[in-house]
Amino acid sequence: MTEFEFQEPDVLGEDLRMVRDQVRRFVNEEILPHGEAWEASGEIPRQLFRDLGSLGFLGMRHPVEYGGGGMGAMASVVLGEELSRSTFGGVASALTVHSDMSVGHIAHRGTHEQKLKYLPAACAGEKIGAICVTEPHAGSDVAGLKTRASRTAKGWVINGSKTFITNGVYGDIYIVAARTDPEARGSRGISLFIVDKDNPGLRMTRKFDKHGWRSSDTAELFLDDLFVPPDALLGEEGKGFYYIMSTFQNERLVVGALASGTSSKAIELTVDYLKQRQAFGKSLWEQPVVRNKVAWIASKAAAVRALTYQCAQMIDEGKDTVREVSMLKAFAAETLQEVVHTCLQLHGGTGFIIGTPVERMARDSRILTIGGGATEVMLEEVAKRM
Repeated sequence: MTEFEFQEPDVLGEDLRMVRDQVRRFVNEEILPHGEAWEASGEIPRQLFRDLGSLGFLGMRHPVEYGGGGMGAMASVVLGEELSRSTFGGVASALTVHSDMSVGHIAHRGTHEQKLKYLPAACAGEKIGAICVTEPHAGSDVAGLKTRASRTAKGWVINGSKTFITNGVYGDIYIVAARTDPEARGSRGISLFIVDKDNPGLRMTRKFDKHGWRSSDTAELFLDDLFVPPDALLGEEGKGFYYIMSTFQNERLVVGALASGTSSKAIELTVDYLKQRQAFGKSLWEQPVVRNKVAWIASKAAAVRALTYQCAQMIDEGKDTVREVSMLKAFAAETLQEVVHTCLQLHGGTGFIIGTPVERMARDSRILTIGGGATEVMLEEVAKRM
């Protein structure tokens, strides 16, 4: 097997290098042998979450006192890169939605009681998290959500629907965004709530059959007079939009990591294939036009990784990274499309066969230009700050 990897940046300390080695070993031993079966079943076994949790990889960003590792943004990058190198995008997405995009709301804004109740189980992989923001008419436009939470004498009653929710079928802890002030316009008046899976007002109405990410579960949810007590409110009432935007920063950073890891693995597999495949009397790798194409996408992939690490370092330094992370989300996701489709092209007919890693990566990568903020929305975020 040809090894293709970029040089390790000096910003990683010994701890993160050990994390990378351990996650890579876990991917090779626990994910690669079973990934195809999970793709076919459309489900990842809960034991995978427990196994990763027992190794400490699902709570690296969460407080130590609640079972986490107390680490920074760079830990999320390392985890995302290594999980995506598995070539199973559904596995990487389900795990990172849990570790970085849902339960993190509790870690950042929860009360002591909320953290004590949910974080240890989440870090251990015993309970799986999901973030419920997107609605049929409100995706990248979070301010347009219509799900309503009405205050009652005993708590809150939530009505509405959510769609395209990763871990929505098999999750346990749902972070639900709802409008608590119907008079407030746009981004104002939105709050977050913690909803448990066994709440009778929560119904999974559809499990989606997706183009990619086949091993992860994605659901449509219906909230029908769903009651939650006062202590289910997460953070301050009316601040939900700002909480979501803050967490989007981390989600978009993770997209950069997923793009980086997927690109490096796709290029590695392609170089290996090109050196073995014979055509016109020599290997495809010996054709300058072919290897120049690979060199070009490798250069772009290197730029994605460099920007990903730069953004992670800036986040860990406490800097405002909205512009840079928006650039990263757009550039990384779009560059990944060029990388995987070039790799598929260079695989010829083999790349078009289901079950080929490069074919799967091409399908799985498509969603990254949409989820977490579409490319067009990201470029507007950049433009507004120029």
